[in-house]
Amino acid sequence: MAAVELIAPHEVALGSGEGLPVRRTLPTRARSLIGAWCFLDHYGPVPETQASGMSVRAHPHTGLQTVSWLFSGQIQHRDSVGTIAMILPGELNLMTAGRGVSHSEMSMQSAGPLHGVQMWVALPDAARWVDPAFEHYVPQMVERAGVRAFVFLGSLLGSTSPVVTFTPLIGAELLLESGTTVEIDVTSSHEHGFLLDGGSISVDGIAVGLHQLAYVPPGARSISLSANADSRVLVLGGEPLGESIVMWWNFIGRNHEEIVEFQQQWNAENSVPSSYSRDHPVFGWPNGEAQEPIMAPELPPVRVKSRR
Repeated sequence: MAAVELIAPHEVALGSGEGLPVRRTLPTRARSLIGAWCFLDHYGPVPETQASGMSVRAHPHTGLQTVSWLFSGQIQHRDSVGTIAMILPGELNLMTAGRGVSHSEMSMQSAGPLHGVQMWVALPDAARWVDPAFEHYVPQMVERAGVRAFVFLGSLLGSTSPVVTFTPLIGAELLLESGTTVEIDVTSSHEHGFLLDGGSISVDGIAVGLHQLAYVPPGARSISLSANADSRVLVLGGEPLGESIVMWWNFIGRNHEEIVEFQQQWNAENSVPSSYSRDHPVFGWPNGEAQEPIMAPELPPVRVKSRR
């Protein structure tokens, strides 16, 4: 049985630094990736009376995929691929940035408390320059004794998502009834993370605190989850990426020079307000977006370090 590592979240503000407070468990100093999962923000439930909600104006991405998964609420997504879509509970919205994309996300205040996760997947070097794209998928619920599962990426508990990924990945929401113990068969070469959204669980006998991420390294063939109360768990996993990445702001590259180029290109494309309605050569502009973009901040005075 592999040792379980507990990762506590740290709170940050989404967007420009004044927005929705989120609990971030990836990346941390202790761990940068789980498989190719490189970013995990957990937010809500946000009361309907809280006016801020999620309000993230147009911003860019490179070298990654964004994965949106809601437990409640509703978010409007616009991107430069031409997509205008509603992110709804229990429905996967996956945007591939590849060589460059821009998008915006705005929560709908009338849709109930906002509650969910926003995740990124680092694209492997062989795929990180692909054209941007958007995919939507609604997984069917899988039931076992005391367990309901929604598998949105990869395969778990006998359910397989048809969504194609560039590296082997797992993404699922599990709902466990109090008193349930389930043995999950996993691929021994994969690493896994279990985020406790609500309730009380243990992973391989180790108690997990609310909002903590339990990390299980490669080597396990099965992982035991036990619920001491009705619980919701987000499961992430995958084959270790095995590559060093450079991640800064909304960009993923392979060296400092690429990050500088991405930052300068985004700011140049949005240097004057009239450019918001024109075609942008690299990042494009979100379909129908009328608000000003979020400009890329100044780079630090030192080289951005790689991580793996």
